[in-house]
Amino acid sequence: MAKNNLVTPRTLAGFMELLPREQLAFERMRRALEDVYRLYGFYPLDTQVLEYSEILFAKAGGETEKQVYRFTKGDTDLAMRFDLTVPLAKYVAKNAGELTFPFRRYQIGKVYRGERAQKGRFREFYQSDIDIIGDGSLSIENDAEIPAIIYSLFKRLGLENFTIRVNNRKILSGFYDVLGLKDQAENIMRTVDKIEKIGEQKVRAELTETFGVSDEAARKITSFIALRGSNNEIIAALRSMAGENELFLTGIEELETVCRAIVAFGVPETNFRIDLSIARGLDYYTGTVYETTFNKHPEIGSVCSGGRYDNLAGFYTDRQLPGVGISIGLTRLFYILNEMDYLNRDADAPADVLVLPMTEDFEAAIRTAAALREAGIRTQIYTEKKKFKAKIGYADKLGIPFALFLGEDEINAGTVTVKNMTTGEQTTAPLSDLISGILAEIRKFDALTVIKTAETNA
Repeated sequence: MAKNNLVTPRTLAGFMELLPREQLAFERMRRALEDVYRLYGFYPLDTQVLEYSEILFAKAGGETEKQVYRFTKGDTDLAMRFDLTVPLAKYVAKNAGELTFPFRRYQIGKVYRGERAQKGRFREFYQSDIDIIGDGSLSIENDAEIPAIIYSLFKRLGLENFTIRVNNRKILSGFYDVLGLKDQAENIMRTVDKIEKIGEQKVRAELTETFGVSDEAARKITSFIALRGSNNEIIAALRSMAGENELFLTGIEELETVCRAIVAFGVPETNFRIDLSIARGLDYYTGTVYETTFNKHPEIGSVCSGGRYDNLAGFYTDRQLPGVGISIGLTRLFYILNEMDYLNRDADAPADVLVLPMTEDFEAAIRTAAALREAGIRTQIYTEKKKFKAKIGYADKLGIPFALFLGEDEINAGTVTVKNMTTGEQTTAPLSDLISGILAEIRKFDALTVIKTAETNA
């Protein structure tokens, strides 16, 4: 008799659920990022998803506040975090007396925004953030280390064809001051930051029609941010127009120092350049800013961005806590790479070996599986009463690289038979003789990058 009260299983719009092989690929990407963060000496951090609304809204406002998931539980007004920066600010302000500065943290966690769900944009998504927080001051060299980390991250993933674009908002603020537009600097920067999305003509129109900037000043602004050349050429050009504006000069000095140090950190100039159009629309950035783009796919926009801020926790403490950091929309990046079929599936399997008992008694197979796990080999044992074709098909469907057969002949001889599922080659020998060979082959899979190859990646 059919059930008429079944609930149709469905997922909320803007929330991503992955099938098992995709989830494995996502976890590989996540581990790659964590490995790089730890290589650079960052602490892991896991802040709470739920906060008191007054904590989150101390820094939120405008459109952001409209997107926050907010509710009450009893008399408590709660909200779900919309990024990882505000919880970090609260955490540092609350625990400043217990932390050692500079405090370096990374966090990979879910955030929630009630915006319109669309392709590649989600309401629940993972962000991957790093920040370096100082107490009172923070050396400008930290601003240069961030691009080095971005470079290491993308190389670890297997990406080659990307550009880290660097600028300094003090240069922009100083330039707008020279034009007599100091009070409009934030509005101008937010508008200029949209130039790649809406184009130069619409940026000029918004500057003149919305913010009252003169046609001549708007032309100078778009010409200034379009300045191109090598990093040294741009620095030289900026110095030639510096004049007496102190903020402009400070920005040039900082940008030049950062670019020199980026090279010293080992980032080739083919992967980073000065771009005066980068402003980052958020007004808490005060100096160096970054955006990272795929050269073959500029339509995607920035996949990793951030910058320097003077006071991370100003809403929660009087203590001056400057910092620099970046954020990667990890769910969005994974979605893009998955859609473009750039992800390397060869290493995505839940186990390295599938043990297939060929006898009614599973005791020998269980001992064999335990020995493999003791050697550090991920192992499944298949105990279902299925035909051989179904058993070997299970290993094939899951992408498990080795199948181990254990029948009466092997048990009596003290051997096992191992099949390499990629080559089809079979070897019969004592288990202890095969373990080193299995481990060597597994290491080849472990060495595979998240992205397929440098030739086909983004």
